[in-house]
Amino acid sequence: MFTKEEVGAILVSVLVLGFAISLIKSFYDFVYVSFAVFAVILVNILAKKIAGFYFGSSIESRIWEVERFGFKPHHHFRKPLPAGLLFPIIFSVLSFGYVVWMAPLVFDIKAKVYKAARRYGIYTFSEISEWHIGLIAVAGIVANLFFAIIGYLIGFEDFARLNVYFAFFNMLPFSDLDGNKILFGSETLWSFLASIVFIATLIAVFTI
Repeated sequence: MFTKEEVGAILVSVLVLGFAISLIKSFYDFVYVSFAVFAVILVNILAKKIAGFYFGSSIESRIWEVERFGFKPHHHFRKPLPAGLLFPIIFSVLSFGYVVWMAPLVFDIKAKVYKAARRYGIYTFSEISEWHIGLIAVAGIVANLFFAIIGYLIGFEDFARLNVYFAFFNMLPFSDLDGNKILFGSETLWSFLASIVFIATLIAVFTI
């Protein structure tokens, strides 16, 4: 279910976010936050993998990279910038730990034609549509919101808060982030889910 590259990307993301959130106040804080972040990321990825399997496709997560910095073709970096690893550190340092970018990963999707044919018939899509890609991204966001509620109800408020923040940053509609995939799939769906995530974020910031 997970490739070696994917496991590596997840572990590096966990360590980076663990550092950015705790700023190494103590080794205990770093370990505690890292385990919580790992759980949050795992919830998101597993939900998307399950949704992808339902649509006859495979999902693989990777570090979010930025290749272009402008609109013109020649406005690009010589090598892709690992924004998913740099942004958490930059945001955390500039805000003195108050704001941490929590969208280190994006996902690629590949349709499995033989599974789609078996499930939906031989005359079906061979490439997954933007609508289906959006639904797969939605699955991850909804899973984080669901486990945020579970975490809050069982008294694991830090886990609840991290799930909400993770959902918030991943809902931003640009680059390869989940929010952009959802927006391209359906503007109405993105608007509805973004409203829910925004409200949940306000609750997490001011009450949890």
